[in-house]
Amino acid sequence: MVDSDLNKDQTTETSAPAETIPTPVTSQAPQDDDDLDQEELALLYEQSFRTIQEGEVARGTIVAVENDYVVVDIGYKSEGQIDINEFKDADGIIRAEVGQEIDVLLERAEDDEGTIILSKEKAAKIKVWDEISRVYNEDGMITGAIVGRVKGGMSVDIGVPAFLPGSQVDLRPVRNLDALIGQTFDFKILKFNKKRSNIVLSRRVLLEKEREFKKRDTLKVLEDGRVMKGQVKNLTDYGVFVDLGGIDGLLHITDMSWGRVGHPSELFKIGDEIEVKVLHFDRDRERVSLGLKQLKDDPWSAAAERFPVGTRVSGKVVSLADYGAFVEVEEGVEGLIHVSEMSWTRKVRHPSKIVNVGDTVEAVVLSINPEAKRISLGMKQVEPNPWDLIAEKYPVGTVIEGRIKNITDFGLFIGIDEGIDGLVHISDISWTKRLKHPGELYKKGDEVKAVVLNIDRENERFSLGIKQLENDPWDEIPNKFRVGTKVGGVITNVTDFGLFVELEEGVEGLVHVSEISQDKIKTPVGMFNVGDTISAKVVSVSKRERKIGLSMRRADEEDDRASYSEYMNSAQAATSNLGELLKSGLAQKEAEAEEDEA
Repeated sequence: MVDSDLNKDQTTETSAPAETIPTPVTSQAPQDDDDLDQEELALLYEQSFRTIQEGEVARGTIVAVENDYVVVDIGYKSEGQIDINEFKDADGIIRAEVGQEIDVLLERAEDDEGTIILSKEKAAKIKVWDEISRVYNEDGMITGAIVGRVKGGMSVDIGVPAFLPGSQVDLRPVRNLDALIGQTFDFKILKFNKKRSNIVLSRRVLLEKEREFKKRDTLKVLEDGRVMKGQVKNLTDYGVFVDLGGIDGLLHITDMSWGRVGHPSELFKIGDEIEVKVLHFDRDRERVSLGLKQLKDDPWSAAAERFPVGTRVSGKVVSLADYGAFVEVEEGVEGLIHVSEMSWTRKVRHPSKIVNVGDTVEAVVLSINPEAKRISLGMKQVEPNPWDLIAEKYPVGTVIEGRIKNITDFGLFIGIDEGIDGLVHISDISWTKRLKHPGELYKKGDEVKAVVLNIDRENERFSLGIKQLENDPWDEIPNKFRVGTKVGGVITNVTDFGLFVELEEGVEGLVHVSEISQDKIKTPVGMFNVGDTISAKVVSVSKRERKIGLSMRRADEEDDRASYSEYMNSAQAATSNLGELLKSGLAQKEAEAEEDEA
């Protein structure tokens, strides 16, 4: 702030020129100085000094630098003094040398001790105010440095503090005013009041004038298809505004690159100098559409030649979807790696299990369609297919040993090689045991042996069997349980259609409902219980289907026939014995009669 003693609403008066001492003109011959009396000498001495009033600025020369003050000769009766602190810089170093000329303000003339008090700082402020007044009156420009934020705008140092409203900082609102602190610009003085120390500046007015001059020249050459240089002025989510020279054009995000651009800030920052192509210029509305990617050829036009099927490529993962990962193999050319093409052995449910955005991956071109701008890529094709080697390594019949990795309702998964599991179906666990779940015999982590049954490379399936490690007991079943043989067993299950009967461990037969009794039975449920022991007759044996047909009805019929035969045989024996007895009785009677007659 300017000292209150200096805040006078007037322009600074220039120092009065030193009076010229007139040469006395007389008709008499000149006299020597010795002839002049003391009063005339004193008068001449007084007139040899300039007349300087308090509050005026004068030019002086430093004649001495003392500990507390600097002595300055301003052509006055005596030399003046300036406080030494006025010559210290920010680091406390004294910037004063004997013989140096400076502007000073006469604060106070000779005091009782005859000392003249001067000020360099106040003289500088007065000169600043004079310069400000001149610039304001002449509608000129003044240079200043932005030093800080204040309410409603910025504080600018132009020799004295001045106010720069936020609306006058630039052509457009500035989001980050703090970024301007410390920068120096030219300003126009909008308001000036020395008494109140009030100065209002504008940078926008100068920019608008400069913009109008540039715009006039730009409009002369602006046309569709022209390549021009410009400066990035503003960033938005949908594009950037480029100053082409007094007129702005919009570079939309879709016209920045043939490739994928998430946000314009990925490519540009405010102040960047770029070269763009004018896509369309609406002269009436003064709207300009710009393009950057149009300065290069569409990369898809030569994609088929650059990326034929089978080509091995390297690219960056730019996006993930549920069904795969998109990889940029070059600017503007993206390919899709489907989840099914990521691994030979792993069942990938989501691409994030294998890759992340930003990863660099290698892949092989599987197919390409330049018209649709699509490339199918495969990651797994970079490595040999382990299924091509597995058949050679484990031919059918090979006995392998591995750890159970998973148990399901339908079987056991056994780890074979890295990423390859073999399946033991529940039907291939045991020849004889009827299992409802494999967990009845095994648990996860168990080490088991199995036989390779089949390898399906196309469907990537590896079939194993455990029961095949032993002989099939059904090879002997037809001999052990011949048709017509009567057998006994325990009921293991009662169903509407019949009874399952265990004949020996792991071997069951079925008594169909029609073979239970001679009487017609709709269902045996309720008539029999699990655990009941029955007898039946073997009526059929199928080794291929592993089925034994039983009949309780026929066993009962056989028992009935046997009983009947036994009964009949017993009856015939009884009849024969009676006849013999009768015969023997008659013979005895006849003998007795003969004896009587004799």
